[in-house]
Amino acid sequence: MSENARRLHVHTFGNPVGVPVLALHGVTGHGARWAPLAEAVPELRWIGVDLRGHGRSPWAPPWNIEQHVADAVAVLDRLEVEDVAVVGHSFGGAVAVHLARAVPDRVERLVLLDPALGLDPDDMLETAEDTRRDETYPDLESARADRADRWKGVDGALVDAEVAAHLAYFEDRWEWRYLRSAALVAWNEMARPAVVPPAGMPTLVVPATRGEFVEQSWLDRCAATLGADLTVRPVEAGHMLFLERTDEVAAHIREFVLGLD
Repeated sequence: MSENARRLHVHTFGNPVGVPVLALHGVTGHGARWAPLAEAVPELRWIGVDLRGHGRSPWAPPWNIEQHVADAVAVLDRLEVEDVAVVGHSFGGAVAVHLARAVPDRVERLVLLDPALGLDPDDMLETAEDTRRDETYPDLESARADRADRWKGVDGALVDAEVAAHLAYFEDRWEWRYLRSAALVAWNEMARPAVVPPAGMPTLVVPATRGEFVEQSWLDRCAATLGADLTVRPVEAGHMLFLERTDEVAAHIREFVLGLD
């Protein structure tokens, strides 16, 4: 495989000369999901990647956190971005924390949206087994209905956008554009012991109050390590909080990254 073929697919939004933000989506997702948030904070230069095994990025392994970190650094190098704010949702939040620990000189600050670290191994086993089962659809309507059911509280127009951007026709069925094997590895990675951002790293954690991903014990460990560098702003929403409560999440990001209310 050529080096060019190994490059992650990148979606860009916002101000091309604004403060750069590397945005990392969750498992089974894709970089175009950041478009509504980018529209709400257009001052920033949004760099939304499709993680390896997802979207239009290469699907070849490995798919572990260390590889996702290396891929993210390669994106920054390719775009000649030295310092960046990193926004991560769910599994992307886990990758973001590991990225900050690996190259703290490249990460100026972290925004963690309902991050998924140190999750219960039994829960991850069950979720992984569910992922192994068939998730294809005979038509667009059934795919949309399933996504709308999973994304309760998210505006219907955003569900339509997800279908348009992320659903693909393979042979005689419709399915989401991600590799099931990569998702299985991601669930495994989320069961690893949770780590915290490195000391001195300005970090905003935005837990979804109905998400059940962020444990208070992990927040306590973050507080012990980060002290005044930790900001926690819960949002009354489900796990897809940045799509369900876009304006509220955008306000937190604008204040934290740009210092603007």
